Amino acid sequence: MHVVALFGPTGVGKTAVAIALAELLRGRGEDPLAVSADALQVYRGLEVLTGAATAAEQARLEHSLLSVVEPTETLSAGEFAARAHAEIDSALAAGRRPIVVGGTGLYLQAALTDLDLRPPPDAAVRGRLEAALAQRGAPALHDELAARAPEAAASIDPRDGSRVVRALELVEMGLQPAPGGADSRLWTARLRHPTLLFGLVMEREALHERIDRRVDEIAAGGAAEEVRRADEAGASRTARSALGFQELLSGDVEGMKRRTRNYAKRQLTWLRRLPDVHQIELGSSSPKLAAERIAHILAAQPGEAPD
Repeated sequence: MHVVALFGPTGVGKTAVAIALAELLRGRGEDPLAVSADALQVYRGLEVLTGAATAAEQARLEHSLLSVVEPTETLSAGEFAARAHAEIDSALAAGRRPIVVGGTGLYLQAALTDLDLRPPPDAAVRGRLEAALAQRGAPALHDELAARAPEAAASIDPRDGSRVVRALELVEMGLQPAPGGADSRLWTARLRHPTLLFGLVMEREALHERIDRRVDEIAAGGAAEEVRRADEAGASRTARSALGFQELLSGDVEGMKRRTRNYAKRQLTWLRRLPDVHQIELGSSSPKLAAERIAHILAAQPGEAPD
């Protein structure tokens, strides 16, 4: 049985396609399970902000690895990998079809492969760099990174404090950060199980319109209250890196839209560099039509049941 992996930019409609696919698979007698591969949807209490599957959507398709840690905590890619591997392995052992739904490149890789992840930093190093980030800001730390590891710095947004800090952590440990950061690495490790990867794409203007509508819905749906509660509770640096966290704290909905569109562009760039990906255009196609195409490709694989 193949694992199905769905990847695409934020706002493209991954959850809707996963649910439509699950309904088709259940018609074939299967019992699918969605495994979320998103770095921010793991946080409890930030479900509206991160666009996690709603209760109604989860009633149509069971999802795992949503809302599993408090926003005051951190969850590394290595820790996430252990959880994702357990979910996928357990599903396969029970004869269930895992549908891995990812919006974070590194976490998708972590779920599907045995990545050679860099070691975690010394707690004192991380604490010192996070304090410097709070005091001096991400652009100043990016300048420091540019002096010490110019290739890595050139591929990191100077405003992305999380990635700047992680790159400096590696430098402090005597390691060279990979140009482009961890998310730029391709399938450098063997897939743990037979897997079909589907990239969900959409024409840029249409995607931007969907993103803008989605941000408006998120803002109207209580996301600002979520981030205020998390902020008051002492949200971790990684939780604060969620798209819109800082923007909604300051009431900057338009800034959230801009940041989200830029992030979607990076997701699409990463997707286009992946080998062996089946690209599914979601322009005028409904989630059901996209799911039918995925199911057809899946059924054509050796060992899979025919349509």
